[in-house]
Amino acid sequence: MAEFLKVVSFQEARQKIIEGFPRQGKERVYLTEAQRRVLASDVKSPEDLPAFHRTVVDGYAVLAEDTFGSSESLPAYLDYVGEVKMGQEAGLSLQKGQCCWIPTGGMLPAGSNAAVMVEYTEKLGEDTVLVYRPVGPWENIMQKGEDIKKEEVIFSEGSFLRAQDIGLLASLGISKLLVFKPWRVGLISTGDEIVPIEETPSTGKVRDVNSHALAAAIRDCGAIPHNYPLVMDDFKVFKNAVELGLRENDLLIMSGGSSVGLMDVTLDVLLSFPGAEMLFHGIAVKPGKPTLAVKIGDKMVIGLPGHPVSALMMFHIICAPALSPYPPLSIDACLELNLSSQAGRDDFVPVELREEKGEKLALPLLGKSGLMNILSRASGFIHIPYEKQGLVKGENTRVYLFM
Repeated sequence: MAEFLKVVSFQEARQKIIEGFPRQGKERVYLTEAQRRVLASDVKSPEDLPAFHRTVVDGYAVLAEDTFGSSESLPAYLDYVGEVKMGQEAGLSLQKGQCCWIPTGGMLPAGSNAAVMVEYTEKLGEDTVLVYRPVGPWENIMQKGEDIKKEEVIFSEGSFLRAQDIGLLASLGISKLLVFKPWRVGLISTGDEIVPIEETPSTGKVRDVNSHALAAAIRDCGAIPHNYPLVMDDFKVFKNAVELGLRENDLLIMSGGSSVGLMDVTLDVLLSFPGAEMLFHGIAVKPGKPTLAVKIGDKMVIGLPGHPVSALMMFHIICAPALSPYPPLSIDACLELNLSSQAGRDDFVPVELREEKGEKLALPLLGKSGLMNILSRASGFIHIPYEKQGLVKGENTRVYLFM
């Protein structure tokens, strides 16, 4: 074979992968295990938050109307009748003209509807408090259910749970959640020239970079990688490895063996499975044109290029959007170099971000696709659309950040 069989745009490739993913299973987990997981059902609040009217200041609980018209020269005189203790029921009921001490977070007693900050009061003896500033109804009070109301949907199915979300759930006493199971992704590196990283490569050999780099990228997406032993370019050995990888995972990613010449074995193996369907074979991009995907039953195999930069770039462009529960972060930056591009092809260029005089600058990192140092230095990448022939120095461009 000397050519690519089914070349598509990167948008088409990404969409085919997303549509071809198998359905995710569900599981119930404890709140302590739910961070960075995706909810498989809506979560409703079992109670009001807060569960009672509470103050947000140290001061005195009052009936707001009793303070109207008060000032430094003409304070309101209120009868002091006790105090609310933190963490306890108020145990008091105020009448008109009365007040009581209340700490921040304390329960508002019956008969009151506001709190005056202690800074605007003065206590006279044991039973009188002067108020030098009026307050309005419910001033300095967080009312029952003001934060969250009982039965309110606080998170919808598909929500990605962050640390602050875990805190909200904990405040409502929610200890277990139904979440989607993380994707299981098998990783196979192929090629007679690849050796394990512990081994010193002999002439013509290289260490297996992709298994480790791609596994890390998969974890960044919240998925679970499973590395398999290196596979040589042998049909029987290759097919056995693919068969095992498909059986044990939701998705199988291979690196190497997708370029013209070596792809014969790869495609022969993948298309030998019953019901195998080629989704695409080649993407109109640089780097990473020799990328392929084959659907086998309800599973999928994605073949990435062997060169580390190409493999990782294509993972971020077409695989991460399907695996990751959240969209990639991006920022605008000023391009520091002219960049040429070939019309009819989407180019993706790693860039290093730096700041000068408060302005974000993007320095393209140019080099051959085998240079791993490029991606190690890169903060993210920029996209040159197929209809353009390049970007001009000084142009504002969008940088898609690596995780």
